[in-house]
Amino acid sequence: MSEGGLGAPVRHPIEWKNPDYFDVDKLDLELRRVFDICHGCRRCFNLCDTFPKLFDLIDDSETGELDSVSSGDFKPAIDACTLCDMCFMTKCPYVPPHEFDLDFPHLMLRYRAVENRKKQTSFASKQISETDRNGNLLRPISGFANWATKTGNKVSRSVMQTVTGIDKNAVLPQFSGKPFSAQSKSKTLEINQDAPAFGRKAILYATCFVNYNNPSIGHAAENVLCKNGVETQVVYPKCCGMPKLEHGDIAAVAENAKAVTAELLPWVDKGYDVIALVPSCALMLKFEWPLILPEDKNITRLSESTKDISEYIVDISKKEGLVGGLTARPDGVTIHLACHARAQNMGAKAVEMLRLLPDTDVDVVERCSGHGGSWGVMSENFETALKVGRPVARTALENGSDAVVSECPLAGLHILQGMEQLNNQEDGGSVPEFAHHPIEVLAKAYGF
Repeated sequence: MSEGGLGAPVRHPIEWKNPDYFDVDKLDLELRRVFDICHGCRRCFNLCDTFPKLFDLIDDSETGELDSVSSGDFKPAIDACTLCDMCFMTKCPYVPPHEFDLDFPHLMLRYRAVENRKKQTSFASKQISETDRNGNLLRPISGFANWATKTGNKVSRSVMQTVTGIDKNAVLPQFSGKPFSAQSKSKTLEINQDAPAFGRKAILYATCFVNYNNPSIGHAAENVLCKNGVETQVVYPKCCGMPKLEHGDIAAVAENAKAVTAELLPWVDKGYDVIALVPSCALMLKFEWPLILPEDKNITRLSESTKDISEYIVDISKKEGLVGGLTARPDGVTIHLACHARAQNMGAKAVEMLRLLPDTDVDVVERCSGHGGSWGVMSENFETALKVGRPVARTALENGSDAVVSECPLAGLHILQGMEQLNNQEDGGSVPEFAHHPIEVLAKAYGF
Protein backbone atom coordinates (compact mmCIF):
# COMPACT_ATOMS: atom_id res chain seq x y z
CA MET A 1 0.00 0.00 0.00
CA SER A 2 1.43 3.41 -0.90
CA GLU A 3 1.51 6.56 1.22
CA GLY A 4 -1.80 8.35 1.10
CA GLY A 5 -3.83 5.15 0.86
CA LEU A 6 -7.37 5.13 2.16
CA GLY A 7 -7.03 2.20 4.55
CA ALA A 8 -7.83 3.03 8.17
CA PRO A 9 -4.88 2.63 10.59
CA VAL A 10 -4.83 -0.73 12.32
CA ARG A 11 -2.80 -2.03 15.23
CA HIS A 12 -1.38 -5.50 15.63
CA PRO A 13 -1.68 -7.45 18.88
CA ILE A 14 1.30 -6.99 21.19
CA GLU A 15 3.23 -10.26 20.99
CA TRP A 16 4.64 -10.15 24.52
CA LYS A 17 4.09 -13.91 24.98
CA ASN A 18 6.34 -14.68 22.00
CA PRO A 19 10.01 -15.20 23.09
CA ASP A 20 11.13 -13.26 19.98
CA TYR A 21 9.50 -10.15 21.45
CA PHE A 22 12.25 -10.03 24.08
CA ASP A 23 15.12 -11.04 21.78
CA VAL A 24 17.62 -8.17 22.04
CA ASP A 25 19.11 -8.67 18.58
CA LYS A 26 15.72 -8.83 16.87
CA LEU A 27 14.60 -5.74 18.78
CA ASP A 28 17.71 -3.88 17.63
CA LEU A 29 17.05 -4.80 13.99
CA GLU A 30 13.50 -3.46 14.26
CA LEU A 31 14.63 -0.27 16.00
CA ARG A 32 17.12 0.38 13.21
CA ARG A 33 14.57 -0.34 10.50
CA VAL A 34 12.04 2.05 12.01
CA PHE A 35 14.51 4.77 12.99
CA ASP A 36 15.91 4.84 9.45
CA ILE A 37 12.41 5.36 8.02
CA CYS A 38 11.63 8.05 10.60
CA HIS A 39 14.90 9.86 9.92
CA GLY A 40 14.07 10.03 6.24
CA CYS A 41 10.53 11.28 6.81
CA ARG A 42 10.64 13.64 9.84
CA ARG A 43 6.93 14.45 9.68
CA CYS A 44 6.73 13.94 13.44
CA PHE A 45 9.57 16.36 14.32
CA ASN A 46 7.39 18.68 16.43
CA LEU A 47 5.34 16.16 18.41
CA CYS A 48 7.57 15.47 21.41
CA ASP A 49 11.20 15.37 22.48
CA THR A 50 11.83 11.85 21.16
CA PHE A 51 12.05 12.76 17.50
CA PRO A 52 14.37 15.80 17.79
CA LYS A 53 16.67 13.70 19.98
CA LEU A 54 16.62 10.87 17.46
CA PHE A 55 17.17 13.07 14.42
CA ASP A 56 19.99 15.03 16.10
CA LEU A 57 21.63 11.76 17.14
CA ILE A 58 21.69 10.54 13.54
CA ASP A 59 22.48 13.91 11.93
CA ASP A 60 25.47 14.47 14.23
CA SER A 61 26.94 11.01 13.63
CA GLU A 62 30.01 10.42 11.48
CA THR A 63 28.09 9.73 8.27
CA GLY A 64 24.90 11.57 9.12
CA GLU A 65 23.08 8.28 8.68
CA LEU A 66 21.99 5.53 11.03
CA ASP A 67 24.82 3.19 10.05
CA SER A 68 27.29 5.19 12.13
CA VAL A 69 25.13 5.37 15.26
CA SER A 70 25.71 2.92 18.07
CA SER A 71 22.61 1.14 19.37
CA GLY A 72 23.77 2.00 22.87
CA ASP A 73 23.05 5.66 22.09
CA PHE A 74 19.34 5.09 21.34
CA LYS A 75 18.18 5.15 24.95
CA PRO A 76 17.80 8.95 25.53
CA ALA A 77 15.51 9.24 22.51
CA ILE A 78 13.50 6.18 23.55
CA ASP A 79 13.20 7.41 27.14
CA ALA A 80 11.71 10.68 25.87
CA CYS A 81 8.66 8.85 24.45
CA THR A 82 5.57 9.28 26.64
CA LEU A 83 3.45 6.69 24.78
CA CYS A 84 0.99 9.44 23.86
CA ASP A 85 0.20 7.67 20.54
CA MET A 86 0.00 10.93 18.60
CA CYS A 87 2.66 9.93 16.06
CA PHE A 88 0.69 6.78 15.26
CA MET A 89 -2.71 8.51 15.27
CA THR A 90 -2.01 11.85 13.59
CA LYS A 91 1.35 12.06 11.82
CA CYS A 92 2.85 8.82 10.59
CA PRO A 93 1.99 7.93 6.98
CA TYR A 94 3.51 4.47 7.38
CA VAL A 95 1.26 2.86 9.98
CA PRO A 96 -0.41 -0.46 9.11
CA PRO A 97 -1.79 -1.39 6.63
CA HIS A 98 1.10 0.42 4.90
CA GLU A 99 3.81 -2.07 3.91
CA PHE A 100 6.35 -0.30 6.17
CA ASP A 101 4.18 -1.38 9.12
CA LEU A 102 5.31 1.25 11.66
CA ASP A 103 3.92 1.46 15.18
CA PHE A 104 6.44 3.71 16.90
CA PRO A 105 4.81 3.84 20.38
CA HIS A 106 4.47 0.08 20.60
CA LEU A 107 8.09 -0.32 19.50
CA MET A 108 9.11 1.96 22.38
CA LEU A 109 6.94 -0.17 24.64
CA ARG A 110 8.80 -3.28 23.43
CA TYR A 111 12.16 -1.68 24.27
CA ARG A 112 10.92 -0.92 27.79
CA ALA A 113 9.50 -4.41 28.14
CA VAL A 114 12.94 -5.81 27.37
CA GLU A 115 14.47 -3.44 29.92
CA ASN A 116 11.89 -4.52 32.48
CA ARG A 117 12.59 -8.21 31.74
CA LYS A 118 16.31 -7.50 32.31
CA LYS A 119 15.44 -5.76 35.61
CA GLN A 120 16.71 -2.41 34.34
CA THR A 121 13.58 -0.45 35.33
CA SER A 122 14.43 2.00 38.08
CA PHE A 123 13.23 1.32 41.62
CA ALA A 124 11.52 4.73 41.74
CA SER A 125 9.58 4.10 38.52
CA LYS A 126 8.27 0.83 39.88
CA GLN A 127 7.18 2.40 43.16
CA ILE A 128 5.42 5.33 41.49
CA SER A 129 3.42 2.91 39.34
CA GLU A 130 1.97 1.17 42.42
CA THR A 131 -0.97 3.56 42.44
CA ASP A 132 -3.36 1.38 44.45
CA ARG A 133 -0.81 0.64 47.15
CA ASN A 134 0.26 4.27 47.32
CA GLY A 135 -3.31 5.52 47.44
CA ASN A 136 -4.27 3.17 50.26
CA LEU A 137 -1.11 3.92 52.25
CA LEU A 138 -1.44 7.70 51.96
CA ARG A 139 -5.21 7.93 52.36
CA PRO A 140 -5.15 7.76 56.20
CA ILE A 141 -2.42 10.42 56.33
CA SER A 142 -3.60 12.49 53.37
CA GLY A 143 -3.27 15.77 55.28
CA PHE A 144 0.38 15.14 56.06
CA ALA A 145 1.07 13.72 52.59
CA ASN A 146 -0.45 16.76 50.87
CA TRP A 147 1.54 19.10 53.11
CA ALA A 148 4.77 17.22 52.47
CA THR A 149 4.32 17.16 48.68
CA LYS A 150 3.52 20.85 48.22
CA THR A 151 6.15 22.61 46.14
CA GLY A 152 6.50 25.21 48.91
CA ASN A 153 7.79 22.56 51.29
CA LYS A 154 11.42 22.80 50.27
CA VAL A 155 12.83 20.27 52.73
CA SER A 156 10.48 17.36 52.06
CA ARG A 157 10.43 17.98 48.29
CA SER A 158 14.23 18.05 48.14
CA VAL A 159 14.35 14.73 49.99
CA MET A 160 11.67 13.35 47.64
CA GLN A 161 13.68 14.42 44.60
CA THR A 162 16.78 12.67 45.93
CA VAL A 163 14.93 9.45 46.76
CA THR A 164 12.41 9.19 43.90
CA GLY A 165 13.73 11.47 41.15
CA ILE A 166 10.51 13.53 41.15
CA ASP A 167 11.44 17.16 40.53
CA LYS A 168 11.01 19.30 43.62
CA ASN A 169 9.30 22.02 41.58
CA ALA A 170 6.71 19.80 39.90
CA VAL A 171 3.14 20.22 41.14
CA LEU A 172 1.79 16.84 42.26
CA PRO A 173 -1.82 15.71 42.70
CA GLN A 174 -3.14 15.70 46.23
CA PHE A 175 -4.61 12.68 47.97
CA SER A 176 -8.16 12.35 49.24
CA GLY A 177 -8.77 11.16 52.78
CA LYS A 178 -11.61 8.95 51.55
CA PRO A 179 -11.65 7.18 48.18
CA PHE A 180 -14.36 8.06 45.69
CA SER A 181 -15.68 4.48 45.69
CA ALA A 182 -16.37 4.78 49.45
CA GLN A 183 -17.78 8.31 49.19
CA SER A 184 -20.22 7.24 46.49
CA LYS A 185 -21.53 4.31 48.53
CA SER A 186 -22.18 6.58 51.51
CA LYS A 187 -24.82 8.65 49.71
CA THR A 188 -27.86 8.00 47.56
CA LEU A 189 -28.32 10.09 44.46
CA GLU A 190 -31.80 10.84 43.21
CA ILE A 191 -32.29 9.61 39.65
CA ASN A 192 -34.38 11.93 37.52
CA GLN A 193 -37.13 9.62 36.31
CA ASP A 194 -38.54 12.35 34.06
CA ALA A 195 -35.32 12.63 32.05
CA PRO A 196 -35.26 11.38 28.44
CA ALA A 197 -32.34 9.07 29.25
CA PHE A 198 -34.15 7.37 32.15
CA GLY A 199 -33.61 3.63 31.82
CA ARG A 200 -29.91 3.80 31.04
CA LYS A 201 -27.60 2.17 33.57
CA ALA A 202 -23.88 2.82 33.85
CA ILE A 203 -20.93 1.60 35.86
CA LEU A 204 -18.43 4.35 36.65
CA TYR A 205 -14.94 2.86 36.59
CA ALA A 206 -13.41 5.28 39.05
CA THR A 207 -9.77 4.99 37.92
CA CYS A 208 -6.96 5.33 40.45
CA PHE A 209 -6.70 9.10 40.00
CA VAL A 210 -10.37 9.82 40.67
CA ASN A 211 -10.55 7.24 43.44
CA TYR A 212 -7.52 8.39 45.44
CA ASN A 213 -6.74 11.91 44.24
CA ASN A 214 -9.72 13.82 42.88
CA PRO A 215 -13.15 12.38 43.72
CA SER A 216 -14.79 15.64 42.55
CA ILE A 217 -14.53 14.39 38.94
CA GLY A 218 -16.46 11.27 39.94
CA HIS A 219 -19.10 13.24 41.84
CA ALA A 220 -19.57 15.56 38.86
CA ALA A 221 -20.10 12.58 36.56
CA GLU A 222 -22.55 10.96 38.98
CA ASN A 223 -24.57 14.15 39.36
CA VAL A 224 -24.79 14.88 35.63
CA LEU A 225 -25.78 11.31 34.81
CA CYS A 226 -28.40 11.06 37.56
CA LYS A 227 -29.79 14.44 36.49
CA ASN A 228 -30.26 12.91 33.05
CA GLY A 229 -31.94 9.77 34.35
CA VAL A 230 -28.97 7.38 34.29
CA GLU A 231 -28.69 4.91 37.17
CA THR A 232 -25.04 4.78 38.26
CA GLN A 233 -22.89 2.40 40.25
CA VAL A 234 -19.25 3.00 41.14
CA VAL A 235 -16.87 0.07 40.84
CA TYR A 236 -13.12 0.20 41.34
CA PRO A 237 -11.33 -3.16 41.52
CA LYS A 238 -7.86 -1.76 40.76
CA CYS A 239 -5.78 0.43 38.43
CA CYS A 240 -6.02 -0.06 34.66
CA GLY A 241 -2.25 -0.57 34.51
CA MET A 242 -1.25 2.45 32.42
CA PRO A 243 1.49 3.48 34.93
CA LYS A 244 3.01 -0.01 34.63
CA LEU A 245 2.67 0.07 30.84
CA GLU A 246 4.90 3.17 30.84
CA HIS A 247 7.86 1.06 31.97
CA GLY A 248 6.99 -2.05 30.03
CA ASP A 249 5.58 -4.34 32.70
CA ILE A 250 3.07 -5.87 30.29
CA ALA A 251 2.48 -8.99 32.38
CA ALA A 252 1.34 -6.84 35.32
CA VAL A 253 -0.97 -4.87 33.02
CA ALA A 254 -2.48 -8.15 31.81
CA GLU A 255 -3.14 -9.27 35.38
CA ASN A 256 -4.85 -5.97 36.19
CA ALA A 257 -6.91 -6.24 33.02
CA LYS A 258 -8.17 -9.69 33.99
CA ALA A 259 -8.99 -8.63 37.55
CA VAL A 260 -10.88 -5.49 36.51
CA THR A 261 -12.74 -7.35 33.77
CA ALA A 262 -13.82 -10.06 36.20
CA GLU A 263 -15.59 -7.44 38.33
CA LEU A 264 -16.96 -5.20 35.57
CA LEU A 265 -18.25 -7.79 33.12
CA PRO A 266 -21.07 -9.13 35.37
CA TRP A 267 -22.46 -5.58 35.39
CA VAL A 268 -22.34 -5.53 31.61
CA ASP A 269 -24.32 -8.76 31.61
CA LYS A 270 -26.96 -6.96 33.69
CA GLY A 271 -27.30 -4.22 31.08
CA TYR A 272 -24.88 -1.61 32.40
CA ASP A 273 -22.60 0.46 30.23
CA VAL A 274 -19.02 0.97 31.46
CA ILE A 275 -17.72 4.53 31.69
CA ALA A 276 -14.08 5.42 32.35
CA LEU A 277 -13.56 8.81 33.96
CA VAL A 278 -9.99 9.48 32.75
CA PRO A 279 -8.92 9.26 29.06
CA SER A 280 -5.81 7.15 29.67
CA CYS A 281 -7.90 4.55 31.46
CA ALA A 282 -10.57 4.56 28.75
CA LEU A 283 -7.79 4.03 26.20
CA MET A 284 -6.51 1.04 28.16
CA LEU A 285 -9.91 -0.64 28.43
CA LYS A 286 -10.97 0.10 24.87
CA PHE A 287 -7.73 -0.46 22.93
CA GLU A 288 -4.60 -1.50 24.82
CA TRP A 289 -6.07 -4.40 26.81
CA PRO A 290 -7.50 -6.14 23.70
CA LEU A 291 -4.07 -5.83 22.05
CA ILE A 292 -2.31 -7.28 25.10
CA LEU A 293 -4.83 -10.12 25.54
CA PRO A 294 -6.36 -10.58 22.09
CA GLU A 295 -7.43 -14.17 22.80
CA ASP A 296 -9.47 -13.19 25.88
CA LYS A 297 -13.09 -12.81 24.75
CA ASN A 298 -14.09 -11.24 28.07
CA ILE A 299 -11.58 -8.43 27.52
CA THR A 300 -13.05 -7.90 24.05
CA ARG A 301 -16.60 -7.78 25.40
CA LEU A 302 -15.65 -5.24 28.06
CA SER A 303 -13.84 -3.14 25.46
CA GLU A 304 -16.95 -3.01 23.30
CA SER A 305 -19.06 -1.88 26.29
CA THR A 306 -16.73 0.92 27.44
CA LYS A 307 -17.05 4.63 26.76
CA ASP A 308 -15.20 7.72 27.88
CA ILE A 309 -17.36 9.97 30.09
CA SER A 310 -17.47 12.82 27.54
CA GLU A 311 -18.28 10.34 24.78
CA TYR A 312 -21.15 8.95 26.87
CA ILE A 313 -22.69 12.36 27.62
CA VAL A 314 -22.57 13.29 23.93
CA ASP A 315 -24.18 9.97 23.08
CA ILE A 316 -27.07 10.79 25.45
CA SER A 317 -27.42 14.28 23.96
CA LYS A 318 -27.68 12.87 20.43
CA LYS A 319 -29.98 9.92 21.16
CA GLU A 320 -32.23 11.11 23.98
CA GLY A 321 -31.32 14.75 24.58
CA LEU A 322 -29.92 16.30 27.75
CA VAL A 323 -32.10 17.74 30.47
CA GLY A 324 -32.22 21.54 30.27
CA GLY A 325 -31.37 24.03 32.98
CA LEU A 326 -27.70 24.59 32.15
CA THR A 327 -27.50 28.08 33.59
CA ALA A 328 -24.59 28.52 36.01
CA ARG A 329 -22.02 28.44 33.23
CA PRO A 330 -18.85 30.36 32.34
CA ASP A 331 -18.98 32.76 29.40
CA GLY A 332 -15.90 31.16 27.88
CA VAL A 333 -13.97 27.92 28.28
CA THR A 334 -10.58 26.91 26.91
CA ILE A 335 -10.28 23.16 26.61
CA HIS A 336 -7.07 21.21 26.15
CA LEU A 337 -7.68 17.99 24.20
CA ALA A 338 -5.75 15.26 25.98
CA CYS A 339 -3.60 13.02 23.77
CA HIS A 340 -5.16 9.83 25.15
CA ALA A 341 -8.62 11.19 24.39
CA ARG A 342 -7.55 11.88 20.81
CA ALA A 343 -5.96 8.43 20.60
CA GLN A 344 -9.36 6.83 21.26
CA ASN A 345 -10.33 7.84 17.72
CA MET A 346 -13.78 8.99 18.85
CA GLY A 347 -13.60 12.64 17.83
CA ALA A 348 -13.39 15.67 20.11
CA LYS A 349 -16.20 14.54 22.41
CA ALA A 350 -15.29 16.84 25.28
CA VAL A 351 -15.54 19.81 22.92
CA GLU A 352 -18.92 18.58 21.69
CA MET A 353 -20.03 18.23 25.29
CA LEU A 354 -19.01 21.75 26.28
CA ARG A 355 -20.67 23.19 23.20
CA LEU A 356 -23.95 21.94 24.61
CA LEU A 357 -23.67 24.85 27.06
CA PRO A 358 -25.72 27.75 25.69
CA ASP A 359 -24.02 31.12 25.17
CA THR A 360 -20.58 29.76 26.01
CA ASP A 361 -17.54 30.29 23.79
CA VAL A 362 -15.39 27.16 23.62
CA ASP A 363 -11.77 27.56 22.49
CA VAL A 364 -9.85 24.38 21.69
CA VAL A 365 -6.14 23.75 22.25
CA GLU A 366 -5.01 20.65 20.36
CA ARG A 367 -1.36 20.38 21.39
CA CYS A 368 0.65 18.30 23.81
CA SER A 369 0.65 19.53 27.41
CA GLY A 370 4.14 18.11 27.89
CA HIS A 371 3.24 16.07 30.95
CA GLY A 372 3.11 12.49 29.69
CA GLY A 373 1.96 10.51 32.74
CA SER A 374 4.77 10.30 35.29
CA TRP A 375 7.35 11.33 32.68
CA GLY A 376 6.93 15.07 33.09
CA VAL A 377 7.42 15.22 36.85
CA MET A 378 10.81 13.48 36.84
CA SER A 379 13.76 15.79 37.43
CA GLU A 380 15.50 14.88 34.15
CA ASN A 381 12.34 15.75 32.17
CA PHE A 382 10.55 18.49 34.11
CA GLU A 383 12.01 21.54 32.35
CA THR A 384 11.52 19.88 28.96
CA ALA A 385 7.93 19.09 29.91
CA LEU A 386 7.28 22.75 30.74
CA LYS A 387 8.90 23.81 27.46
CA VAL A 388 6.79 21.39 25.41
CA GLY A 389 3.64 22.57 27.18
CA ARG A 390 4.42 26.29 26.98
CA PRO A 391 2.39 26.89 23.77
CA VAL A 392 -0.66 25.36 25.47
CA ALA A 393 -0.18 27.49 28.57
CA ARG A 394 0.35 30.64 26.50
CA THR A 395 -2.74 30.00 24.37
CA ALA A 396 -4.82 29.38 27.48
CA LEU A 397 -3.66 32.68 28.96
CA GLU A 398 -4.18 34.64 25.76
CA ASN A 399 -7.69 33.30 25.25
CA GLY A 400 -8.78 35.03 28.43
CA SER A 401 -11.46 32.40 29.09
CA ASP A 402 -13.26 32.24 32.43
CA ALA A 403 -12.27 28.60 32.82
CA VAL A 404 -9.56 26.28 31.49
CA VAL A 405 -10.09 22.52 31.45
CA SER A 406 -8.37 19.35 30.32
CA GLU A 407 -9.75 15.85 30.02
CA CYS A 408 -6.50 14.60 31.58
CA PRO A 409 -6.23 15.74 35.23
CA LEU A 410 -2.43 15.40 35.30
CA ALA A 411 -2.12 17.44 32.11
CA GLY A 412 -4.43 19.98 33.70
CA LEU A 413 -2.17 20.42 36.72
CA HIS A 414 0.85 20.75 34.43
CA ILE A 415 -0.83 23.34 32.19
CA LEU A 416 -1.89 25.37 35.21
CA GLN A 417 1.70 25.37 36.49
CA GLY A 418 2.90 26.51 33.06
CA MET A 419 0.30 29.28 33.00
CA GLU A 420 1.32 30.51 36.43
CA GLN A 421 5.00 30.43 35.43
CA LEU A 422 4.32 32.47 32.28
CA ASN A 423 2.13 34.83 34.23
CA ASN A 424 4.84 35.48 36.80
CA GLN A 425 7.49 36.00 34.12
CA GLU A 426 5.42 38.38 32.02
CA ASP A 427 3.16 39.96 34.67
CA GLY A 428 0.14 39.02 32.60
CA GLY A 429 -2.56 39.44 35.24
CA SER A 430 -4.64 36.74 36.87
CA VAL A 431 -4.79 33.10 35.85
CA PRO A 432 -8.39 32.05 35.09
CA GLU A 433 -10.31 29.49 37.09
CA PHE A 434 -9.08 25.97 36.37
CA ALA A 435 -11.18 22.83 36.52
CA HIS A 436 -9.60 19.43 36.10
CA HIS A 437 -12.17 17.92 33.75
CA PRO A 438 -14.89 19.31 31.46
CA ILE A 439 -17.52 17.14 33.21
CA GLU A 440 -17.03 19.41 36.23
CA VAL A 441 -17.97 22.43 34.12
CA LEU A 442 -21.14 20.68 33.00
CA ALA A 443 -22.01 19.71 36.57
CA LYS A 444 -21.49 23.29 37.71
CA ALA A 445 -23.76 24.50 34.88
CA TYR A 446 -26.46 22.25 36.33
CA GLY A 447 -25.95 23.92 39.70
CA PHE A 448 -24.02 21.12 41.45
